Amino acid sequence: MTGFIDGLLNVSPLVAYIAVFCLVFAEDALFVGFVIPGETAAVLGGVVASRGEVQLGVMMAVVVAAAIIGDSVGYEVGKHLGARITKSRALSRHSERLGNAQDFLRRKGGSAVFLGRFTAFFRAVMPALAGTSRMPYGRFLVWNATGGLVWGTGFVLLGFLAGNSYEAVSQAVGRDLAVVIAAVVLAGLVVWHLRRRRRKQRRRAAAGHQDD
Repeated sequence: MTGFIDGLLNVSPLVAYIAVFCLVFAEDALFVGFVIPGETAAVLGGVVASRGEVQLGVMMAVVVAAAIIGDSVGYEVGKHLGARITKSRALSRHSERLGNAQDFLRRKGGSAVFLGRFTAFFRAVMPALAGTSRMPYGRFLVWNATGGLVWGTGFVLLGFLAGNSYEAVSQAVGRDLAVVIAAVVLAGLVVWHLRRRRRKQRRRAAAGHQDD
């Protein structure tokens, strides 16, 4: 892995863009995330930008686009192949975590697609599970694009700020940092849901007064 990281940090800008795009894309579309997490590629993309080899804004756009497109391909794979995905040899060793992902998707719906992006295993399988469950693509795309935007810009920026400390950061990203980000996002969704419910209650109360 160290040799791969050093190699990515010393290639031409075009190759760096293509390599990062392919790694992030393949994680969601082809389950490559079990080998090389896409978050590592995103962080390394930021590191390359911090060295002036590529433009930060372009690298962010590349990672976000790869995340959204990769998820969309994963969704189509799940939609057309269905249960064959969940019973495949690649996932047979992860049956317990796969069951947890399916349960999370049933309970949270579209928000599971968003939150799943911040956990390596969920990020790799959630798009296919959403397709298998026949979630409407329009709904999936909204949550997918939002998650890809937050995740992609956040982790590229993290690598940019970390600079040469990328090894320590890439190790932490898959654990503590991802959990913290997911917790913050979840808290925000809870607050948003509670506020929306309160607004509905106020509208109903106002409508009741008008009827009186």
